Amino acid sequence: MTLRLRDRTFDPAPGRPLVMGIVNAGPDSFSDAVRLTTLEARLAHARRLVADGADIVDVGGESGVTYTPASAAEVEIGRVVPLVERLAAEGIAVSVDTWKAPVAEAALAAGAAMINDTSGLVDVRLAELCARTGAALVVMHTRAAPKQEHFADYHGDVVGDVIGFVRERCDAARAAGLADELLVLDPGPDFAKTPGETVEVLRAIEKVAALGRPLLLAVSRKYFVGAITGRPPAGRLAGTLAAVGWAADAGAAIVRVHDVAETVDFLRVRRVLAGDEEMPAFDAEDDGLKWIRARG
Repeated sequence: MTLRLRDRTFDPAPGRPLVMGIVNAGPDSFSDAVRLTTLEARLAHARRLVADGADIVDVGGESGVTYTPASAAEVEIGRVVPLVERLAAEGIAVSVDTWKAPVAEAALAAGAAMINDTSGLVDVRLAELCARTGAALVVMHTRAAPKQEHFADYHGDVVGDVIGFVRERCDAARAAGLADELLVLDPGPDFAKTPGETVEVLRAIEKVAALGRPLLLAVSRKYFVGAITGRPPAGRLAGTLAAVGWAADAGAAIVRVHDVAETVDFLRVRRVLAGDEEMPAFDAEDDGLKWIRARG
């Protein structure tokens, strides 16, 4: 199905999700051991993600973690907008991870092509802004207010809650003027869900897909991966790639990841082995592809 991000149009194919790379411009991400504290460091990281194969760069000025308070909109704008301006000027498709309408408005004016709203569209003005500019909007399931930890009581039917919530919020976005081709759905792994509930939702992802819009699956270094593997965020690459492979098989249109190069390699090898992509040309004289030669 067609997905439009302003002047870009994508038709994601099965097994070929777009790769969204993550640039955290805030101070409180749970998963980044190294903070990107300057604009130049953030630019360099974003450019590296694109060089590694990212189709979209997702810029966030505030983490969704619940152990720090929400930032003022002006502070978040100061973290995000200069980076968006520079990346958009270089022709990079930029998404901005925010739930605040003033931040979204400033980011869209700076050239952002998508708003990745992790609040469950708590403010319908985000849909109005995206409708006005032609930017895409991610509608995510959550029963927690932004920056608040909350495990909802789903009365034994977390999947049904996800379906009903996302359908209702998509209807609200459409009522605000947002075209279907600008809508992206996110089942919200770990948001207001225990790891077990997240897995339950992901196992039933075809029911979310049946709503008829592309799926974004943000599985990188998530809590549910840690609960399965017993590893902290920095040790979850293998678990993340397993989840990415599952997401590709499940028809995800976008996978949101920290480790872009590894994700791109993983997906490409899968496609070649499955016969969905030709074996690429390579330099048969490059011994570095075969072994590490001992130094004299």
